[in-house]
Amino acid sequence: MKTPDAFIHYDDTLFREMRRQKQALSEEQCFSLLTNETRGVLSVIGAGGYPYGVPINHYYDPETGRLYFHGAKFGHRVEAVEKCDKVCYTVFDHGFVKEGDWALNVSSVIIFGRIRPVTDEERAIELCRRLCYKFTDDESYISDEIEKCAKATLVLELIPEHMTGKLVNEK
Repeated sequence: MKTPDAFIHYDDTLFREMRRQKQALSEEQCFSLLTNETRGVLSVIGAGGYPYGVPINHYYDPETGRLYFHGAKFGHRVEAVEKCDKVCYTVFDHGFVKEGDWALNVSSVIIFGRIRPVTDEERAIELCRRLCYKFTDDESYISDEIEKCAKATLVLELIPEHMTGKLVNEK
């Protein structure tokens, strides 16, 4: 898998390097996690400067390297990103236990970037459709949901600026 052009690699002083490099996932492993997992936690700078993290489903587009989310057109999350477009998104898998061990091994990816609304209505509907395919291939259900909800749905695009991933053994 190629590294999407959307990842902007900034000066290392802006984003910290991982301390435990032995646990680092490759970019390919990070992209795989983003593709295969269905949800993560989107963190924004919320009301009064407090962090606000919300569990949310995502669609990762391997062609652009961007992530997409959908939800209501109003609320705490929307108000927060209108004030500050800097976000952090964390995805992690269910983990696994090595044979003969008790400790869980969990892979995670953290992405820092900027988020913005998708204003092209047709593109937003197509992105909602792609997100739905992560959960079902029932065309009738997907079409019905889009018909009922598209006008009330906001699609957000996360443009990654920095990404790290790691595998942690919980021992």
